[in-house]
Amino acid sequence: MRHRVAGRQLSRTSEHRLALRRNLVSSLFEHETVSTTMEKAKEVKSFAEKLITLAKKGDLAARRRAIALLNNRSIVAEEDGEFVRKGTVVGKLFTEIGPRFLDRPGGYTRIIKLSKRRLGDGGQLVLLQLVGAGEEKAAPQKKGK
Repeated sequence: MRHRVAGRQLSRTSEHRLALRRNLVSSLFEHETVSTTMEKAKEVKSFAEKLITLAKKGDLAARRRAIALLNNRSIVAEEDGEFVRKGTVVGKLFTEIGPRFLDRPGGYTRIIKLSKRRLGDGGQLVLLQLVGAGEEKAAPQKKGK
């Protein structure tokens, strides 16, 4: 019996689930949006928000905790046919993503349902994004009298 066992199994072993969670969250922090299935997105969302809360603290202990939970994957981009190292996922988390959400008490990610279904099994596809990714802050319009 699996009484009071938290989390979804996702038809994977525990090691595979851990690797899936780490890879999806790393991709989310690297690209700030990722396309996946609804079940995986719901499972990964809480882990990503806990890491962002760690990044908001910003101290050395929080950084070491994030590296232990996430692994410190390099961000690599292609420029002029060569691959160039742009930093690490934990570095981006603590320098860009954490400070962006300092004034926000929670709810750092959103799940947007897509109209597409996955080709193999018809699974519901969603976009998992960081709130405010790629959005410009527009000044609110005042209504005229």
